[in-house]
Amino acid sequence: MAYEAIVADYIRDFRSQSRGELRHYAIQSTLTDAIREAALCHRADGKRHSHQCLLAYSTLAKAEHKLQARAQRLQSAKTFEELHTMVSDIIGPIDGIAELTVYDIAHRIGAFLKLELRLVYLHRGTAKGARELGFRGRTVEVSRLPKAFHRLSAAELEDCLCIYKDDIRAERLGRTFKASHCIRKQSPAC
Repeated sequence: MAYEAIVADYIRDFRSQSRGELRHYAIQSTLTDAIREAALCHRADGKRHSHQCLLAYSTLAKAEHKLQARAQRLQSAKTFEELHTMVSDIIGPIDGIAELTVYDIAHRIGAFLKLELRLVYLHRGTAKGARELGFRGRTVEVSRLPKAFHRLSAAELEDCLCIYKDDIRAERLGRTFKASHCIRKQSPAC
């Protein structure tokens, strides 16, 4: 599966779902509501996002409490990168909160604050996909990725690199791989 096919597959199968998930946070009435929904990892249907299913509710509640206490500071963020750093500083030290949860919560709050990602954040599965393309570190600029991926936003690339990490590896190794994302059709929620 060539990179162009991976991108086309992502657009067809995941783009609208991902945008719909973010819309839930973007349309919250207040920043307080947006922080609550983001920190408790609620989807629009009230269930918890699959990325945070294994986290204790008390851990997420502690994250929410700390973020609510600094809501004014969060609202002052001018860029997503600044917001991400703030969220990391605030909740990163909480036992059980890892990079993926920091990113997810920051991304959700950023949707409410209308802060666009300019960098692709590399953590867990996304980092694996990026490594297959020769990238390491905490972030990568969209422009550094192969041209086929430039059709996607930084947020979509974060998702795509994770979902298609095995396909990207297969492409790099010159093997045929059949849509590894099939196992993710609909992420289970808790």
